[in-house]
Amino acid sequence: MYESFYGLKENPFNVTPNPEYIYLGENHREALAQLLYGVKERKGFIVITGEVGTGKTTLIHYLLDKMNGNHTKTALLFNPKLTVDDFIQYILKDLGVRVQGKTKGEYLHNLHRYLLYAYQRDERVILIVDEAQGLKPELLEEIRLLSNLETSRSKLLQIVLLGQPELDKTLSQPGFRQLRQRINLRYHLLPLSEKETKEYIGKRLRIAGAKEPIFTEKAIKRIYLKSGGIPRLINILCDNALLNGYALDQRKVDERSVKEVAKDLYLKKKSLRVWILALISIGIVVGILLFIYLGKGSHLLPPLMRIFSETFDPFRKC
Repeated sequence: MYESFYGLKENPFNVTPNPEYIYLGENHREALAQLLYGVKERKGFIVITGEVGTGKTTLIHYLLDKMNGNHTKTALLFNPKLTVDDFIQYILKDLGVRVQGKTKGEYLHNLHRYLLYAYQRDERVILIVDEAQGLKPELLEEIRLLSNLETSRSKLLQIVLLGQPELDKTLSQPGFRQLRQRINLRYHLLPLSEKETKEYIGKRLRIAGAKEPIFTEKAIKRIYLKSGGIPRLINILCDNALLNGYALDQRKVDERSVKEVAKDLYLKKKSLRVWILALISIGIVVGILLFIYLGKGSHLLPPLMRIFSETFDPFRKC
């Protein structure tokens, strides 16, 4: 809608992971270096974690693009809510292997035979599991057992787990100590810095055809503060701010437009969270007062109730 108004050939802030628009901050470059090293050196298990929207999936698409045609076969699982049998069948089908047999043992035999054949041809086979924080314990254990597929010299299957910080909590549980010991590389992806956020916005606008800056310096600073440097949120804020600027006939998107968009997207939710926390606090205080009243300190109730009323009265003038 706003592309022609700003002299753009396409939407620069689409949330889909377009390789042309990829921007790698310092943390992203380090994570990518670890991924490339782990895959090329056949390190086996690699774990990448990061908050929602920090660019984990985009990083993997970039990795696949770099490895494409480089003696590499990949199986990418983006929905880990599968049974064990479905999981192994999915891997075989994604690798282009004909699924033969009806039992788990037969599926594993087919997979092992394929991996040995790939190893003989000097091909790397990578299993990438996105949203790995949603893996059930039995499926995590199955993935650990797949890492046993190896020769005397090398792992036959490289496994990359991508997930939110909850994945780290899962792996830290005592029941997964065997899996933890097999993780050779581990990296936590951080959001972009303020400087990187500015570069990220500028790069996407240039690729989309912008001839000059569209966001003011203050607008970019506000985008960083509201997004926390998370690429997905930066995209959403920028997209909505451009739309808002177009509606107001602004050739330059200023801080005010960003504030309006941020208010619509975030502040209402934040306000709701504040009220929920306030109600929980009030409930705790009421419980304490009730406990005192039912105990020996019932004579303390009237003055405490008066203090409580004055403190938490939402209509009391300051």
